[in-house]
Amino acid sequence: MDPSHHAAVPQQDNSSAGRVQSSDQGQSFEMGRVQKLYSTPTMSQLSAGDEVQLQSLLKQLLRSISDKISGAPSTECAEEILLHLEETDKNFHNYEFVRYLRQHVESSLGPVVEDELQNLTRGGQHAVEPGQDTSIHAVTRRTRYSAQYHQMLQTLKATMMVVVESLINKFDEDQLRKEEMHREIERCQSNSQFADNCSDSDSSFNQSYAFIRQEQLQLLAEKLDSSKPKEVRREALQALCCATPSDVLSCESWSTLRTNLCSALTEPDLSEKVLQFFAKSFSSSPLNVTREIYTCLAKSVESAFLSQRLSFPTRSAAVDINSPHISRLLKQIRLMNDFQKEVTTFWIRHPEKYMEEIIESTFCLLSFHHDHGSAGTEKTLEPIHLLSLLDIKATWFNKWMHGYYSRTVVLRLLERKYKTLIVSALQQCLHFSESFERSSGEAADSHAEDSSDPGLLQRGVFTRRDLEYSFFVHSLCILGKLIIYTNGRKLFPIKIRKHKDPVSLTDLLVILINIMYRHPRPSNGDSSLTGSLSPSCLVMEVLWMLCERTECAADCLLQTPVIETLLTPVVALLNAQQTNLKNPAATLILIADVLARIANTDRGLALFLYEKNLVVAHSEKTFAAHIVVQFTMRLLSKALPSLSESDASQTLCGAFIFVCRQMYNTCEGLQVLQTYGLHKAIAAAWKKTSSLSERIPTPVSGSCTGPSTQETANMLVWEETLLGSLLNFAATPRGLLLLQQTGAINECVSHMFSRFTKKLQVSRCEKFGYGVMVTQVAATAPGVAALHSSGFVRLLVVDLWSALECGSDDARVVRPKPTPMDSIDRSCLKSFLSLVNLLSSSSSVWELLCRQPLANKSEYSLREIPSSIPDLIDRLVAVDSDVKIHSLFQYEQSHTFGLRLLSVLCCCLDSFLLLESQYNICCTLLQSQRENVADQDATDGAIIIDSLSVERNHVLVRVHVVGGPSERRLPSRALEEGELPYSWPMFLSYPPPSCYVPTLQVKNDTQECEISTFLASSKEPRDEESWLEICQRHFCKAIKSKPNTLTGKVLADLLEKVVVHLSSSASGSFFSAAQYKAEEKNVKNVALSSVEQLGIQTCFRYGCYLQVLQEDAESGLELLMKHMKNFLSTQRVKTSSALESLQDGYPGHDWLASTVFLIMAGNVERSLHLLLNLSCQLSSAFIWPARIHASVHVPQEVAESGISPVYWCTAHYVEMLLKAEVPLVHSAFRMSGFTPSQVCLHWLTQCFWNYLDWTEICQYICTCVLMGPDYQVYLCVAVFKHLEPEILERTQSQELQIFLKEEPIKGFEFSGYLEFMMGLQRSYREIVLTDMESIRNPPE
Repeated sequence: MDPSHHAAVPQQDNSSAGRVQSSDQGQSFEMGRVQKLYSTPTMSQLSAGDEVQLQSLLKQLLRSISDKISGAPSTECAEEILLHLEETDKNFHNYEFVRYLRQHVESSLGPVVEDELQNLTRGGQHAVEPGQDTSIHAVTRRTRYSAQYHQMLQTLKATMMVVVESLINKFDEDQLRKEEMHREIERCQSNSQFADNCSDSDSSFNQSYAFIRQEQLQLLAEKLDSSKPKEVRREALQALCCATPSDVLSCESWSTLRTNLCSALTEPDLSEKVLQFFAKSFSSSPLNVTREIYTCLAKSVESAFLSQRLSFPTRSAAVDINSPHISRLLKQIRLMNDFQKEVTTFWIRHPEKYMEEIIESTFCLLSFHHDHGSAGTEKTLEPIHLLSLLDIKATWFNKWMHGYYSRTVVLRLLERKYKTLIVSALQQCLHFSESFERSSGEAADSHAEDSSDPGLLQRGVFTRRDLEYSFFVHSLCILGKLIIYTNGRKLFPIKIRKHKDPVSLTDLLVILINIMYRHPRPSNGDSSLTGSLSPSCLVMEVLWMLCERTECAADCLLQTPVIETLLTPVVALLNAQQTNLKNPAATLILIADVLARIANTDRGLALFLYEKNLVVAHSEKTFAAHIVVQFTMRLLSKALPSLSESDASQTLCGAFIFVCRQMYNTCEGLQVLQTYGLHKAIAAAWKKTSSLSERIPTPVSGSCTGPSTQETANMLVWEETLLGSLLNFAATPRGLLLLQQTGAINECVSHMFSRFTKKLQVSRCEKFGYGVMVTQVAATAPGVAALHSSGFVRLLVVDLWSALECGSDDARVVRPKPTPMDSIDRSCLKSFLSLVNLLSSSSSVWELLCRQPLANKSEYSLREIPSSIPDLIDRLVAVDSDVKIHSLFQYEQSHTFGLRLLSVLCCCLDSFLLLESQYNICCTLLQSQRENVADQDATDGAIIIDSLSVERNHVLVRVHVVGGPSERRLPSRALEEGELPYSWPMFLSYPPPSCYVPTLQVKNDTQECEISTFLASSKEPRDEESWLEICQRHFCKAIKSKPNTLTGKVLADLLEKVVVHLSSSASGSFFSAAQYKAEEKNVKNVALSSVEQLGIQTCFRYGCYLQVLQEDAESGLELLMKHMKNFLSTQRVKTSSALESLQDGYPGHDWLASTVFLIMAGNVERSLHLLLNLSCQLSSAFIWPARIHASVHVPQEVAESGISPVYWCTAHYVEMLLKAEVPLVHSAFRMSGFTPSQVCLHWLTQCFWNYLDWTEICQYICTCVLMGPDYQVYLCVAVFKHLEPEILERTQSQELQIFLKEEPIKGFEFSGYLEFMMGLQRSYREIVLTDMESIRNPPE
């Protein structure tokens, strides 16, 4: 269609288009605009059928585009929209009206176009004019100037004019008919009562609107004047309800309207319509208008309460909400409450003064109180009581306090003007609590259990007790929300009428706890105290919210009066005193829940463990932790008959065990509780329950099994509770030893595996899963054996294989999977880290791999999945045949994964020695490098550089070259840009190129060392203690000021002198003196294992590099190792344990003996004498793991546990001190699922070889011998403090385990951290060293 003809169309005025009702507004307005477009003086005749069809099509078009046209600000804009509709509406050609026009054009102009095309094809009859380069342009131009085209336009205009006029006439008739119908309906409604005109009725939001002129609104405002007859005012209200709220609220007479509407609210016959209009206004008007309506409504409610004094019901009276006056007030408050809850979603978009006006008008209404005057103590009904019935849990206040924008205003107004609102809420809580204190015995019970008649409640009748309780719930919810914010807590203390002292936060918490004591659970007959509205549930919700916020808990809960109130019933029962609890078991379960949440926080735990603030009896004070654990022990032993006979006795006992669990699953908590033997009591209860559950007969068909089935279910729940509680001892190194001694470690680990596979949470208080616990358990031989027997190891291997080899190929491919760029794909990283955690310690590797040969099959099925660690090594690490290569779907990625795992495992020297001795790893890797040479015929060809050859090269260097951060160079795994992508030389046989072993810088320090002078002194000290103190002072001074003077000879002399002096003194000899004759015949028949022989070779290479050993020193080291093996075999217990680590002596190499041999520069005699003298000293139990392994000097059960004191003592205290001194590092370990104890066990077992330089290793040995074994703990904490920045960074990238295993401790020097370690000694020596000295009789 050509729109150019519209320019000449004359315009006509259509005033009828403005007379519309809301539902037909857009349609009528659009008709007027269409009429102006198509108006013409030419007339044409149409058949009735054609006219009806065109009317239908045009109406359909107008409805489709009504949104576009109705939004036009003027008629001209509407015309522009219609003229450009084809450009802006993608559905333009789908409209039936457009299709009709297209068909009409084709039928009218089709023959003309065909004739013109034929004329053009003939050529010669009509020439194409210049500028017309196409035949289409020519045909179009000639068609537009044809007579048929002009005739079609005239006919179309005339036709549309008739259709538009017909539509307008029909609309006017419809409008008159609707107005008549509306008046008829209004007359009918005036003669009948409204069935349901509640302010929130759906009908109030779904009525049609009509546009009203300003003159009409002015007339309605005058008709609503209170002086007018009621019928006139009712009709005006009806018309107002049908109008658009935005028009009404923006009119010039709105102030008059608002005043008259407020006046009408007080009249029963008119208030319904006013509320309907207000409801519509709230839902469709901006805040700057609705705030006026809201404040108007609030003032109206306040004036209603002020004008008519409503009495609060007495015991014999009640409030009937169906009464006209109460019902009217409830509807008004209900509308206000709905607005209160919805306004928070949008008031932030408006000025703060609007929000402040709404909040202040609300507080003003709720703070309304009658002046009692001469009425004495007569209580009146107030707005807060009705609001409590409608919104009992104060949802409106919770929403107002949620956002900072509104919370600031709320708290400011409460503090400055409306504190009486908080006073009233607090007064109600006090009244509710004191109403039971004034009663006693049966009177209190009857009052508490008195329930309202359900029939009354159904009929809408509320007694005095109902109103008071709803007000109490409302007040409690307000106070609970208020005190979780700092400025809310600043409102306390609050002065209360009839109370001498102001009520503080602590007083409020004590009041709430006492309320919980009197209502431990809802009674069956109490309809007002059921479910979440029972006093106990409400108080517990408040206490839970406080426990979840550190500052709130510190200000409110972690106060002595609160803890005393919580533990008062517990102390009374321990002292065999009577308690005033209605239901002791139910109340104590609630107490235990709160105590557990408090103990789960750091400050709460410190309060329980270290603050002696609880009065027990006769003014004697004790710690809260002791009270809890004593009560738990009494419950477990059933020494409290009043509670043991309860149906909830097991639930109660489990609840208090859970409180203890929050304490003993931390190092500091276990330190306090271990003397009680709680683990033994829980284990005994579990064994008893387990034996009883086995005796329960199998149900027989036809017999009554109901009670028996329930009893069995309860017993199984109780058994799982006890197992879960025992399992949590494994959260700490010392706790794991205690768990192993109970004999239930296998069952506990199986229980953990069951919950782990079901992805169940550890507990409601635990933020992380079982990762840390699994890692802790896997650090020990019995722990990893239990993990293996439970199926955990197999599941881990299968999951890894599925992620590595299977992937997600069976899933629908929506986007191609990217090729992994890292050596370990992100999809396999979690499995990789889990394997690293599992195999971190040499003990776990020994248990899972010792005497386990590789399969080395001649054929592997593609469906064959490895199920053990040896299988994994066979398939991913020792890939030494074409069969193994072809069995992998992703050979390069999977083998790289295996080599990365091997690299991490070999960081532990004992693990590498076992792998090398059993599987000949190095030869396999070297052979793979030879097979990766480009020219196989050449004897020394260039190795092809790929990810596998680079990874193999890294592992080969790592396992062969020994040294600290400055003593060896490890090749990079990354390729570089340029002609030489990999600058590190590869090799086909050992030794590796010299570039991996930096030249040793020999320091010839000529400075005289004071400690050397002191040791060379001819004076023999008379006082042993004073000699040690002098020696320690010289040693510390030398490390701080001249650490370079502490050369190998000086340290050797110092170590030898100190050990001799300590072994010759009674205080220095901790163990019995060694009775061993160092004769050659004693070692003649001693055979060293392949692991020990490989260890000797490793130590010899390192000693030669350090230039402290001669070329013939290897035989001397071998002789020393035989002496030590022979000597230590006499120091070990005989055990029947099935653990691999307890079968043939010490599982690994004796790194302390090798270190001493290097310190003594290869002197076998000096080394042997020093080690024999050292063996009787306390420090030997911690710096010499081979000496204390299965030793006769510790209890038999500890020796047979297979757990080293380095783990259950040193590492335990490292974790405890780390939490207090370097909390960020402690948190990083928790988040990563790794444990500091595993790292410490690794470092200390191999005497920091490969992690510290030789000088620092010597200083570590001398420090622990001279300064005390507790310095081993302080050194580890200092190292973690030194590594803190790196640890935090690596935790973010999920590389913490790999970093701590593979990277040396760079930049650490004793001289920089000795002062820090001495500070730790001053703070913790009394605890740490005392516990180390109890190694012969550790707490059981």
